[in-house]
Amino acid sequence: MGRSRRTIPEELLLLALDPATGTTAQPQSLDLGLAGAQLVELALAGRIAPDGDRIAVVSPRPTGDPTLDCALELLRRRGAPVRAVHWIGGPRLGLRQTYLSHLERCGMVHAVAGQMCGVLPTTRYQATETAISREIKSRLDSAIRTGVPPDPRTAALAALAHAVGLGKHLYPGNEGRSSRSRLRDLIRHDPMGGLVAHAVMDVQNGVAAQPRRSPAPVGRQAVPGARPPAPEPARGVPMQPRRGSMARVVAH
Repeated sequence: MGRSRRTIPEELLLLALDPATGTTAQPQSLDLGLAGAQLVELALAGRIAPDGDRIAVVSPRPTGDPTLDCALELLRRRGAPVRAVHWIGGPRLGLRQTYLSHLERCGMVHAVAGQMCGVLPTTRYQATETAISREIKSRLDSAIRTGVPPDPRTAALAALAHAVGLGKHLYPGNEGRSSRSRLRDLIRHDPMGGLVAHAVMDVQNGVAAQPRRSPAPVGRQAVPGARPPAPEPARGVPMQPRRGSMARVVAH
């Protein structure tokens, strides 16, 4: 994968940066969104593909992007396709900082050192190339305004922006209500983007990710850790139920 094109995780992070404060909007859900954006980028590169609600590796060949290749290798090691909600809901420590540091090396943002409460050191990030952020935002604006189906990359970015809650950041107030609604509607234009966007929202909503289990027969108490008894033929098939030291702080 050439580096002439910005990746979707990079664009999502640039969209989330607040130019006034140097912090990112929706920091907690943004971490989930970045993990989902990696999946979309790998899919566009032909390395993975959706398999129902799961993600399957179709080509383990490296993309040339170290962060994406790390995610690809982790997916490959799973062996079997993994549910998107499991992958996105897994630990992603430092992913946002990894992309912020990458954007700084590329000259798209610069770090601003500061202090929290006059004691704890912090780092905020300011965009140095505001034209890039404006170009990314204009693609979303165009898709919202014209109603013309956007390209898969823009559609996926819109889906993820909605999923992590950037709608109110990008289109604030009552005047932005219709734009936020149209941003949400763009999810349907990219299957992979829609899959990961819904997975991001499911994780935020606490949707159970564990396999569903059959209940104990009526009249019996289920014992934790015990194997469920086989159903009795005379009673038919049981119904399926519905899962030290002070460190530098990066400002969200």
